[in-house]
Amino acid sequence: MSENIILGKNQYGKAEVRVVKITRDTDRHEIEDLNVTSQLRGDFDAAHLEGDNAHVVATDTQKNTVYSFARDGIGSPEAFLIRLGNHFTSEFGWVTGGRWEAEQYAWDRIQANGAGHDHSFVRNGREVRTAVLVKDGDKTQLISGLKDLTVLKTTQSGFVGYPKDKYTTLAETTDRILATDVSARWRYNPAAIADIDFNKAYDDIAALLLEGFTEGYSHALQHTLYEMGKKVLTAHPEIDEIKFSMPNKHHFVVDLSPFGQDNPNEVFFAADRPYGLIEATVLREGGSDAGNAWEGITGFC
Repeated sequence: MSENIILGKNQYGKAEVRVVKITRDTDRHEIEDLNVTSQLRGDFDAAHLEGDNAHVVATDTQKNTVYSFARDGIGSPEAFLIRLGNHFTSEFGWVTGGRWEAEQYAWDRIQANGAGHDHSFVRNGREVRTAVLVKDGDKTQLISGLKDLTVLKTTQSGFVGYPKDKYTTLAETTDRILATDVSARWRYNPAAIADIDFNKAYDDIAALLLEGFTEGYSHALQHTLYEMGKKVLTAHPEIDEIKFSMPNKHHFVVDLSPFGQDNPNEVFFAADRPYGLIEATVLREGGSDAGNAWEGITGFC
């Protein structure tokens, strides 16, 4: 029955190549810190079926390419991935596409004598920037994003009007803490990729997400999520969709009555688990087809 067994989809590459690029052409240095994964797709049948490695670009070669390309500068995670993707699909005729992914870690200058130091940095503890490039023949999809953006508002949030049955114990509230870790990924319209300043776009989108979380009264985390996505798509016509995965980081009011004290929404127990997990896509009606762009990106519906 072996004739009924065939090779399915496959890809391979070097995962999590840590590369730090220091630009030191002046006394004021710059730092770019990335974690890069390269995966190639194409004609690799013989490697799997016959043990013939003639088409197998070594994963070590892919790693070295990342380091070599970093020598000329990174610029933005998106631009760096586009360079890698174009290289591998043009250098090796049997490589028809692939998937390249990056995380970027931000560093801030240490303040010294009232100014940012020229060559001393402290790791920024905020979000991690992400990017994914998917090439499939002549089709290119680019997804940017962020994760681990922890936000909290102390009021202007509630949760009422939900169905109740014999298992419901949660009390309705019109004034609660709303907190979450924002993971968001947005897909650019492929036709717009060549004209985007990715660093500028990222900074603006991150700011819009924070504004969207802050503004207005939240009737549920779903409500806030949608408003955040709508704000980004309205401001950035080059983006066709944005996906969110946001845990509801519950804060419960502590009962202080056993100690003879009141608690007017001031002392809370921050519960790390279990937690509500809210996921959704906000997209532009009539936007471009995503194709297989989201394959391999877990944690998003």
